[in-house]
Amino acid sequence: MIKIMKYGEVPNSEIFARKSSQADVAETVTEILGKVADLGDAALYFYCEQFDGAKLSSLEVSPEEFDAALKEVGGDFIGVLERAAANIRNFHEKQVRTGFIINDRPGQVMGQKIVPLDKVGLYVPGGTAAYPSSVLMNAIPAKIAGVKEIVMVTPAKGGAVPPAILAAAKIAGIDRIFKVGGAQAIAALTFGTESIPAVDKIVGPGNAYVAEAKRQVYGQVAIDMIAGPSEILVVADGSCDPGNVAAEMLSQAEHDRMASAVLVTDSRTLADAVAAEIDRQLKTLPREEIARASIENNGKIIVADDLMTAIDIANEIAPEHLELCVDNPFDYLDAIRHAGSVFLGKNCPGALGDYFAGPNHTLPTSGTARFSSPLSVDDFVKKYQYTYFTKDALAKVADDIAAFARREGLEAHARSALVRFKEE
Repeated sequence: MIKIMKYGEVPNSEIFARKSSQADVAETVTEILGKVADLGDAALYFYCEQFDGAKLSSLEVSPEEFDAALKEVGGDFIGVLERAAANIRNFHEKQVRTGFIINDRPGQVMGQKIVPLDKVGLYVPGGTAAYPSSVLMNAIPAKIAGVKEIVMVTPAKGGAVPPAILAAAKIAGIDRIFKVGGAQAIAALTFGTESIPAVDKIVGPGNAYVAEAKRQVYGQVAIDMIAGPSEILVVADGSCDPGNVAAEMLSQAEHDRMASAVLVTDSRTLADAVAAEIDRQLKTLPREEIARASIENNGKIIVADDLMTAIDIANEIAPEHLELCVDNPFDYLDAIRHAGSVFLGKNCPGALGDYFAGPNHTLPTSGTARFSSPLSVDDFVKKYQYTYFTKDALAKVADDIAAFARREGLEAHARSALVRFKEE
């Protein structure tokens, strides 16, 4: 049964506590990274057989496998993927930024250029479920940004990639796909092997081993974020349907045993009804074991005095998904400071954002929404700046530059600004 607690009557350490996985994966990941760096494809073939039961003759997905996947998926689901992709493109195209130029002073030109990354690696999980939505959400912003090459890696249990994953990859325009998952896939994208090219940035969610691998290789390659486990926080008033609220919480709980589902409400009556609904709905879920473990590990219902206090609690937790299941939700939107993605009103399920609406579903977790943002086109570009001065323009500021440099004890800096005017 999910825990119900009254805000203000229990320590905040209990309110905001969350269990985390105790699996000690760092040492295992370090070993895998080292073997892939040293042995290349040979290590990948070994790990594919060990972890995925796949004795492969080639790591890359062939055109024939693509064709077979599209036939198996069928036209109806292809249509769903295409409609979702159109929504995702429409949203992310609004994020495209251009550089700027400043030339309003004689003899001076300064500016900033925005350029796409050359090569990006996309990790798509394939453990307890297949996620074609992750393919669309990660690849489409990269294509809009203008990334030259997108390489995808994903586990191939028994040697086959799920057809829906390949269909989504085709629609998203991914260039190459490799049947490799886990920490070994992150290693391949970082160091490069005989088959898999090294990339500039790795994006996409994964299990604890993938997250730890991304953490360890950061600096040698860029990453999007250390994401997971999944989280949802629902702020609900007393008029909400308890069955709807329970369904929202379970939608994230079924992802992972370590996922977190929290309700904050100003109604004890709703709190009790939602707790009962969660217990009832759990019994009918195909992934009951996973969802029940999530609810028992990290699920909680917090009863607050009023909705503004509930918003304060949400900001403190900084959840991945925040649902405002209240009347007039836009009245509260400006009060939200920390959340990955906000769902407004009583008819906006989190699944709408997971699959179809258009905003990205790759979101900051574990409180990192306090300082980070959802995946966007910005994640697939970089910036450089430029400066141009004529000699006359430099002459007007050379003494200031020298004064600054000498204050910092850097005489060579000062002389580099003054040397052009030595004779003068």
